[in-house]
Amino acid sequence: MKQGWEIKNLGEVCDFENGDRGVNYPSKSHRTKTGIPFINAGHLTSNGIDISNMDFISRDRYNLLSNGKIQKGDILFCLRGSLGKYANVGELSEGAIASSLVIVRPKPVVIRAFIMAYFGSRICAEMIIMHSNGAAQPNLSAQSLRKFQIPIPPLPEQQRMVAILDEAFAAIAKAKANTEQNLKNARELFESYLQSVFTNKGKGWENKTLNQISENLDSRRVPITHNVRKKGSVPYYGASGIVDYVEDYLFDDDLLLVSEDGANLLARTYPIAFSIKGKSWVNNHAHILKFKNLASQKFVEYYLNSIKLDDYVSGMAQPKLNQKMLNSIIIPFPSLIEQQAIIDNLNVFSEKTNKLEVIYQKRLNCLENLKKSILQKAFAGELRGSDLIYKNR
Repeated sequence: MKQGWEIKNLGEVCDFENGDRGVNYPSKSHRTKTGIPFINAGHLTSNGIDISNMDFISRDRYNLLSNGKIQKGDILFCLRGSLGKYANVGELSEGAIASSLVIVRPKPVVIRAFIMAYFGSRICAEMIIMHSNGAAQPNLSAQSLRKFQIPIPPLPEQQRMVAILDEAFAAIAKAKANTEQNLKNARELFESYLQSVFTNKGKGWENKTLNQISENLDSRRVPITHNVRKKGSVPYYGASGIVDYVEDYLFDDDLLLVSEDGANLLARTYPIAFSIKGKSWVNNHAHILKFKNLASQKFVEYYLNSIKLDDYVSGMAQPKLNQKMLNSIIIPFPSLIEQQAIIDNLNVFSEKTNKLEVIYQKRLNCLENLKKSILQKAFAGELRGSDLIYKNR
């Protein structure tokens, strides 16, 4: 331990305040569209409190609460669910917290930003593992959080560290933002090219429904509950891809799977159509399509992933694309020769895009690891000024 530093419990340098968990706790029926912010774990972000999707309670309900009321500059820490998530409330001077959160108020012996840095450090992560309870859903109590060990340097050293960390993290945040934008641009460029392919139809293209160009094999699907699956090497597919591996197989062929249900049918955060080959088992959350040739299969896969399916999907709470609606999807269908030429071009473009995504994702991972490394050095008393920042940018 560096000279002048002390190991203390978090409870020695911070005060804690739980939310009001008594009869006055705001239930869903007490939530309003305006009023006093009611903050839960979902509102905690690296940039502070997200008020864009905030819940509110009335002034009368707020006044009934005996504790769990924030003050400007408080730190909120999540004790269960998103365990370890934290945020500074910043200039937000009024609000109440959900029961999953605890208010952390640093005492005069520590700088608030120093505690924020601690919550992002490996030391804190290790403390969470050491003190958390529950296997299915790990959780902490505020009392356990008080016992977390934290290395405390003198105030001038805290101020020096925080200044260096602020500069370093600002540089890292800028680099991450640039990389994330490059990643977004690469994906959007491919999506734009994909759209142009299917928008600029050539001569001789025909509109055909999906059931006219493929055979539906849904009747051969067999779901297996988790507790009766026999472990093996055969992929077991669901709506979004492989969910397990099993001993036996239903199919040994080139097939196109299309999600039957799930929020992704509308959100489209990942592909809803994906090709599989070889031995496989498919449950009843994915439609199974067999094509006469691989070119048509791949062509339809690209097309389905390029269009919105909202008009074909029923249900909002649990979106579903039933077989009847799937069969009715209209596919702009060129000749086999043109299909193959389009696929060849898309494959080349897709491969280049994937390579860029890998590069950008590696850079994001490196930047995140750099941040952790700097924090590790900081709490080991090894932070050595701005040379560390610029060398690692």
